[in-house]
Amino acid sequence: MGLLVQNIRLTDFRNARSREIELSPAATVLVGPNASGKTNTVEALQMLTAGYSFRRPTPAALVREGAGRARAEARLVGDGRVVDVRVDAAPGRRAFFRNGKKVQSSDVAGTLMSVLFTPDDLALVKRGASGRRDELDGFGRQAAAGYSRLLAAYTRAVEQRNRLLKEDAPDPGLLDAWDASVAAGGAALLYSRLRLFSRLAPKVSECYGKISAGEPMGCAYVSTLGDGVESMGRDDLARLFSERLAEARADDLRRQQTTVGPHRDDVAFTVDGRDARAFASQGQQRSCVLALKMAEALLAEEVVGSRPLLLLDDVMSELDERRREAVVAMLLADTQAVITTTNLGYFSDGVLSGAKVVSYG
Repeated sequence: MGLLVQNIRLTDFRNARSREIELSPAATVLVGPNASGKTNTVEALQMLTAGYSFRRPTPAALVREGAGRARAEARLVGDGRVVDVRVDAAPGRRAFFRNGKKVQSSDVAGTLMSVLFTPDDLALVKRGASGRRDELDGFGRQAAAGYSRLLAAYTRAVEQRNRLLKEDAPDPGLLDAWDASVAAGGAALLYSRLRLFSRLAPKVSECYGKISAGEPMGCAYVSTLGDGVESMGRDDLARLFSERLAEARADDLRRQQTTVGPHRDDVAFTVDGRDARAFASQGQQRSCVLALKMAEALLAEEVVGSRPLLLLDDVMSELDERRREAVVAMLLADTQAVITTTNLGYFSDGVLSGAKVVSYG
């Protein structure tokens, strides 16, 4: 069965002075008007399972106005285990705890994986590449041990190199040293990202086919290092990255930024062999995103051996009936889900009869 969230408790978190919810092992539907705190509950659940928030808040932003600190805590149960997770926040600091012991945010990820779906995600195909990279990295932080540290180390190296590139006359020797650091860190991150993507991509195509009556769809990793990186090991990737950095140095100095590397890569979607960003309809683009989220849920189950927690924040109102039915089919497949909505009319009687409904207002 794996772990399930038994309950969540919020204290001075965002707009909640005090709120405690017992979750259903199936679907829990949070219903109420906008700005009533539903999304804040979803955010807390994501932080307690993934170790980060899709809103990227400062610690101070998590604290209810007039309060000194915020706390979100949840109990996870299953397979004979009980795991208590907690996050405390105050202006300038944030701390995570598991079973009372202070841990890094990256150590929270992987205990119980979660997959978040928000209305903003529906524009993922047509938005800039950074959103697609963030989606892949967000999943990687939960799915692969050490991914967060690889991402953070590489990001710091690129920032340091960019700072050097902005100097009036950068020291060539110092730039060589940062090139080596960026290449080593970038190769490690790219190797991990590509291994994850190779498992995710076939599932995305499979899920899209189920949503769209067999219409062919594909997704490919687009690397700024060039073609063929999928088959390379870390050492070969590091050598190639070093070559690309050397080739791009003059351009990088002119633009004062690092122009090649995993931080500039992309994921390309195709529908019936055509670029989905340029040629797919809005409905097809939304199906691509829905297929990606379904694929993440399937891969998460493979990684941890149990279904992930699904967090669906007001997406039902943005989907047509056919795509809502695809989401419902996913919900009914022995998956714990927390869903927010302003209108219970988006759900069938069959779904609501098996769900716990919690009113906000």
